[in-house]
Amino acid sequence: MPLGVFRTWVKYVEKGRFPHTRRYFQVTRCNHCEDPPCVAICPVGAMYQRRDGIVDFDHSRCIGCKACMQACPYDAIYLDPERRTAAKCHFCAHRIDAGMEPSCVVACPEHAIVAGDIDDPTSEISELLDRESVRVRRPEKGTGPKLFYVEAEDAAIVPGQARNVGTYMWGTVNEQANRALSPAVPPSSPVPAVVAYDVEHGRPWDWQVPVYFWTKTISTGILTAPALASVALGLQVGARVMTSLGFLALLFMALTVGLLVSDLSRRERFFHVLTEPQSRSWLARGAFLLVLYSVLSGGFFLSSWVGAHGLASALLWPTVGAGLLAAVYTAFLFGQCKGCDLWQTPLLPVHLIAQCVLASGAVLALLPHGRGVSSDLLRAAVFGLALGVGLHGLIVLGELAVPHATDSAHRAARLITRGPFRAIFWAGAIGIGVVVPSVLLVFGWSAPLAVALAGACVLGGLLAFEWCFVMAGQGVANS
Repeated sequence: MPLGVFRTWVKYVEKGRFPHTRRYFQVTRCNHCEDPPCVAICPVGAMYQRRDGIVDFDHSRCIGCKACMQACPYDAIYLDPERRTAAKCHFCAHRIDAGMEPSCVVACPEHAIVAGDIDDPTSEISELLDRESVRVRRPEKGTGPKLFYVEAEDAAIVPGQARNVGTYMWGTVNEQANRALSPAVPPSSPVPAVVAYDVEHGRPWDWQVPVYFWTKTISTGILTAPALASVALGLQVGARVMTSLGFLALLFMALTVGLLVSDLSRRERFFHVLTEPQSRSWLARGAFLLVLYSVLSGGFFLSSWVGAHGLASALLWPTVGAGLLAAVYTAFLFGQCKGCDLWQTPLLPVHLIAQCVLASGAVLALLPHGRGVSSDLLRAAVFGLALGVGLHGLIVLGELAVPHATDSAHRAARLITRGPFRAIFWAGAIGIGVVVPSVLLVFGWSAPLAVALAGACVLGGLLAFEWCFVMAGQGVANS
């Protein structure tokens, strides 16, 4: 094992008030779930489940997308600093195949760790499960974890029940807690307990991912507003406008792919997503949707550029449809990220479509008049901006203000509204992204400069919201 990463660690929680205090220990590792979300989300099948139930891993296939780390609700997967691939406890599968027990079982001097076949009624672990009252971590995730705790303490087993004060035993500083802690984010439970020692897990996805979602929204939604205007209002969208929008769609898609690849720790294996895809993964499905949209938008741009207006018209709606599919797949990818409760919102597919309409109106408003933007088309941009801002604002309110299904989602939302992300959220996502464009559209809807300024503010506000949503979603620990 390289230094700094852990397949198994012991979490310490101290509970009570002096002199009536106690320290609890929780051995933490991969739960080898019955329905492992890390296996479902892996785009190349590097994470897989053996017939005996062990969740194993193939380093040679991993592309380093870190999606499995987001899918795991137990913080059990880490990035190997030497191989630059994901890794985790694999139940010492090589020892199991040789008829031996896992190393942790052999090493424990108190026989506190019991491993075996729970389907064998004569095994020690089956008898233990029949005799004792046991619990699992995060059963609400529906993964069917196979790591059982006897006499589990709530303060240790339930994330957020014990306060994390930013420091651990032996003077160790918990940097993740220091980033997340804020006077405005109180403990989620009044239980008088403190985490005395744990393993820090950083955010798997870095700045590239929120920027990637932003560029993808612009690219995939860019033709939505003019397409809707041509049908609903009967507007004739000029060839120069369509050529410009087609070019921008390809440009932002190129940026999207570049950001996606740059966040991989094994970039040289990127094409494995297309050549060796794992069909259940929405990351793999999304890659094919991005390819489909790139082909259609490329054909639309070329046909508009060379003057083949009939072909461009025929490709318009298929391109818009493929773009919306490429935008919405992110909601299902986030749905597979069971380790980030904030992202498990049923409003996300609708929100992504609203963002596409909003981004499309913003780009249309920013196009110069020299590119053929008529006054009628500018009014269509105003309508798209107004509709998008209204929907976006309402959905943001619904995602963050309404009661959440889990405590983890509630804490992540508070990180955005009252925690370390509050400045960029209120000033950027809401102030610049919603309030300022609304005022500009109400009082200057007929002025091209005011509409263009509203479009620029909208795009800046979208980026601010994506940043908060992606980063805060990873800011709540699962251990």
